[in-house]
Amino acid sequence: MGAAENKTGFEMKWKNELAAAFGERCLFDEQLSRHTTYRIGGKADALVLPRDRGELAFILQLAGREQLPLSVLGLGSNVLAADAGVRGIVAATKLMDGVSVSSNEVCAQCGAPLDKVVECSIASGLGGLEKLSGIPGSAGGAARMNAGAFGQETFDALESVDVMNSSGGTRTIPKSEIPHGYRRVEGLAGLIILSAKWRLSPASATSLKKTRLEILSKRASSQPLELPSAGSVFKRPEGGYASALIEAAGLKGLRSGDAQISAKHAGFIVNVGSATAKDVIALANRAKAEVREKFGIELELEQIFLGEF
Repeated sequence: MGAAENKTGFEMKWKNELAAAFGERCLFDEQLSRHTTYRIGGKADALVLPRDRGELAFILQLAGREQLPLSVLGLGSNVLAADAGVRGIVAATKLMDGVSVSSNEVCAQCGAPLDKVVECSIASGLGGLEKLSGIPGSAGGAARMNAGAFGQETFDALESVDVMNSSGGTRTIPKSEIPHGYRRVEGLAGLIILSAKWRLSPASATSLKKTRLEILSKRASSQPLELPSAGSVFKRPEGGYASALIEAAGLKGLRSGDAQISAKHAGFIVNVGSATAKDVIALANRAKAEVREKFGIELELEQIFLGEF
């Protein structure tokens, strides 16, 4: 038997095992453009949608046993998926989306939309997350990067996260044991966030709803929400804003293929048609180079690369 036949047989074995376990929730050669907010990305060898911790542990154990690359994807925001796709298994957690409220605590599974968590907390008269309204990511993704907006961050009221290691073991890690800062979370390498818990403060639901509407209005008026994007491309540099620097460099509206530095908000790159990851990277690199040359400031990417670049 040749090497190609061996490889095919190996692939069929693990693919058959996944298909048997997940049925229609296991998609082979699935276009990641269907699962990312950029609407960009090549094929994943296998994209699986677990419903709970047990199913996620099954995927991790299978990937470990068969020595397969494993990637975890939330709602596909803040992610640029490679044109060449992703090898191995992509575990997409969007079906793990439960949110519960008990007393002053809100707990969300990793795949729950962060905006759903905000809505539930506001409906329960709990403040501390309302300025995160409209952020398009998942609760797990927000906790992974300490997402934030309008002066409020995910970690401000975070109490703990539940995580899973590569063997499927779980534990709870309190915020006090997680080094973090602006768009930075440390110490979770090799771990998958299963859920996040926040301890919030009682507040007027009417006042919280008013704040939410104000935040959503600001987003709609200043950000290119009508076009596919992955949010802010760069982290905020000390003492300024990446968008202001990119605009001052004269790059607002610049295109590479069907990717464009938004004419509405220069901190966003948008997909105006059939943009590729290559197009987005070309614009990001151009913005970094121009800002470095004109202002001596090194912009740092906020977005995460997924797959083979």
